[in-house]
Amino acid sequence: MAKASSSTRSFFFFPWLLLIITIATTHVHAIFHFKEATIDEIQSAFERNEITSMQLVKLYKDEILRRNHVLRGVTDLNPDAESEAEKADEERTAGKRGTKLSGVPVLIKDNIVYKKKGMSTTAGSYALAGSVVAEDAFVVNKLREAGAIVIGKATLKEWSGFRSSNMPGGWSAYGGQGMNPYNLSKEVCGSSSGSAISVAANLATVALGTETDGSIICPSSYNSVVGIKPTVNLTSRAGVVPISLRQDSLGPIARTVKDAVYVLDVIVGKDEKDEGTLHASTQIPDGGYSQFLNPHGLHGKRLGILRYPNSFNTFPHNSIENATYQELFQTMREKGATLVDDIVIEKSEEIYENEMIALLAEIKRDLNSYLEKLVSSPVRSLADLIAFNHQHNMLEKIVDYPQDMFIKANMNNGINKTVQEAISNLERLSKNGFEKIMKEKNLDALMYVGQKLVPFLAVGGYPAITVPGGYNNENMPLGVSFGGLKYSEPTLIQIAYSFEQATKKRRPPPNDLIITQLAHSSNNL
Repeated sequence: MAKASSSTRSFFFFPWLLLIITIATTHVHAIFHFKEATIDEIQSAFERNEITSMQLVKLYKDEILRRNHVLRGVTDLNPDAESEAEKADEERTAGKRGTKLSGVPVLIKDNIVYKKKGMSTTAGSYALAGSVVAEDAFVVNKLREAGAIVIGKATLKEWSGFRSSNMPGGWSAYGGQGMNPYNLSKEVCGSSSGSAISVAANLATVALGTETDGSIICPSSYNSVVGIKPTVNLTSRAGVVPISLRQDSLGPIARTVKDAVYVLDVIVGKDEKDEGTLHASTQIPDGGYSQFLNPHGLHGKRLGILRYPNSFNTFPHNSIENATYQELFQTMREKGATLVDDIVIEKSEEIYENEMIALLAEIKRDLNSYLEKLVSSPVRSLADLIAFNHQHNMLEKIVDYPQDMFIKANMNNGINKTVQEAISNLERLSKNGFEKIMKEKNLDALMYVGQKLVPFLAVGGYPAITVPGGYNNENMPLGVSFGGLKYSEPTLIQIAYSFEQATKKRRPPPNDLIITQLAHSSNNL
């Protein structure tokens, strides 16, 4: 696993540090159990002087040291995290009450810019290791203004999955192969995999991810955490390595709906450097989103059950998956929701074909723009990236994961007539598909499994939330996702929170001992 500095490298690879950190933090374990702790519980512990932010940061770093060699959820650590946490502690002692996130450790996906010496924003590629950015991403500034401690960077599927058509979820040259903490042999899904892995395995309190098509919702579902993909433009993309400004969104990943909403309240807002946020910011409700955390939020809601394309109908009738989802449906009915079954949204293949035409052109335009603005970088264009990968084919594993998508994207010459037609087709398919179904059936939300074959949510810029729903007989998480029309976050939060409170299906990963033993063996190699 790559590191940005020798100090970070030694933190990960010298096993004797484990003994030092464990001894230094043992007294904290006896007072405050940080694993699975919510933001509210952490803030209460701060107030009762049971733990400090600095101690909490050290506990999470301890967990990363013990288990990240196996899980590969984290790349670089913030070398100033402890001093920043100490400052948060001093402010709290001085009576300067902060926000819900004050002193709380947060991981950010490694395509989100953080201008910090000793840390890179790599998008998972060695091509950007050591590159220098001009300023922090807008959302990072918002987190820091709220008092959150950016503890480090989370791994991702390299270039958010847009380099190679056969690259597995969670793999990058820079970060290695992310592993599912619930079943190490199973998929982690999507590009925000490191954020989901790390939150699920208690390597951080919360994290940020990004999504173009499924990259928050799918890994959150596969790793038994909550993910919120906001309406496109509700969160700024300034300072985020892009695929498509038309489809890219940035959102929180957490262990509970409430914690995810706390983060959402902090990161939304108008950013002059992201024009899309100017209108979207007017759609943020007065008082923010936390006011919609209603445990009775399912009552009176109409929820559609997506059967096609490829959702709840994929499970055999006698399977544990089918039994689990039927139980969850019944719980929702008992909480006052009306379930509308057999929702079908046609033309998914047509959506996907047009989406790829648009994205292949947009990534060249938007990524080139990002690279050109870097203060220092060995690559300044998509063409440079392709050349870098050829020159460093062993390092970037080009034989295993060819850069076919990059090459196709680089063949584009601007947003031509074909691309414009594809984008127009996507707008038409969105209005005549998902939006039409939602309005005709009078639905508050559409329920589905994961994200893999529901591209209509991505291409239309619609929001979604996923919540843990159970586990199959291989201990793989089963998520329930709720999608809605643009700016329907208040309704989706009501539904998701009420569902979570009624079911309470999340449980921590069972493989802690195995992971720790494997990590220890790795340290001794």
